[in-house]
Amino acid sequence: MKEFISVVASEVGLHARPASLFVNAAKASGCKVQLTKVVDGTPGAYVDGASILKVMALGIKCGESVSVQIEGENEAAAVDSLKAIIESADH
Repeated sequence: MKEFISVVASEVGLHARPASLFVNAAKASGCKVQLTKVVDGTPGAYVDGASILKVMALGIKCGESVSVQIEGENEAAAVDSLKAIIESADH
């Protein structure tokens, strides 16, 4: 299992288009992807990263940290693509 923490760069946070891009990349990876918001250095409860409703329900805003756990055969590639989506301000 791979895990990383990143700061959300999109000014709309992980909502609408950025959330959709994240969910689609999670599904395409073929891995089990879980996501949570990190508050005061502590991750909250993880949700299914392939569920748009669960991802958007976290209410993650620009500048907030998220923790992502990835488990499966393409973990390294999934880390790269998901991290790029979270850290991109171009959404």
